[in-house]
Amino acid sequence: MDLRLLAVALAASLLGGGSGPVAGSARYLETRQVADGGFAEPGRMPDPTTTAWATLGLVAAGVDDEATERARAYLAAAEPRLAKPTDLALNVLARAALGERPAAALERLRSPAPGTLVNETIWRVLALRQAGEPVPPALLRALRTAQRPSGGWSWYRGGAPDSNDTAAALQALRAAGVSGRPIDRGVAYLRAQQGRDGGWGLAQGRPSDAQSTAWAIQGLIAAGRKPGAAAWRALARLRRPDGSYRYTARYAITPVWVTAQVLPALAGKPFPLPPRRG
Repeated sequence: MDLRLLAVALAASLLGGGSGPVAGSARYLETRQVADGGFAEPGRMPDPTTTAWATLGLVAAGVDDEATERARAYLAAAEPRLAKPTDLALNVLARAALGERPAAALERLRSPAPGTLVNETIWRVLALRQAGEPVPPALLRALRTAQRPSGGWSWYRGGAPDSNDTAAALQALRAAGVSGRPIDRGVAYLRAQQGRDGGWGLAQGRPSDAQSTAWAIQGLIAAGRKPGAAAWRALARLRRPDGSYRYTARYAITPVWVTAQVLPALAGKPFPLPPRRG
């Protein structure tokens, strides 16, 4: 069986059977969409970042309805206001996952010059690949040389590595066709960071959280590795009755953001997501 299909099957068996958890979390996200098509945390106004993440979660869950069309329009309208490359790349990633190719935004992301931050380079690679674009070799070289001696990646060059950026870097490299030692070292770093409860925190010594665990699962699947039953159980323990996810066992904050980042892992889909066609 294909590893991604195996991951989906295992997730379903551990998280409630069938497509229940995925569908339930998608339904929760759809309740957080407002009239203008954006998505908002409880008690807050919608914003492009939350909307992009919610869109990615819905696409990963296989949602193709009015909610995603309204989100597409909201994200397209937000594009001119996005000054940071990471914000623009996230916007493109979500819209390209819906099958769109935003030409002006892609032109801004095609520069061969690496970002000032490692995570900028990561997100540009992911956005370009989501849109079916080739990755400038200079970006891949910068990403590979940013790998730390431990095998992980930091959000900035020379910084301490963390689980989230390592998992994102693995997805970016695999999306660009990189294999071999950089991937093996990144996987080894993630395995070493896994907690006794089966989950991951942002960095060693931090408690497990839903987002870091989801990122690690996506990174491992992208690398062709099995996340393992303990990882899925760690996510299941953070699920709430309404389909949303707690950030940690102690805190239930930003449920839209957390749930949106968990959904691709639940669906067994690393970035870039299989784009919607038509």
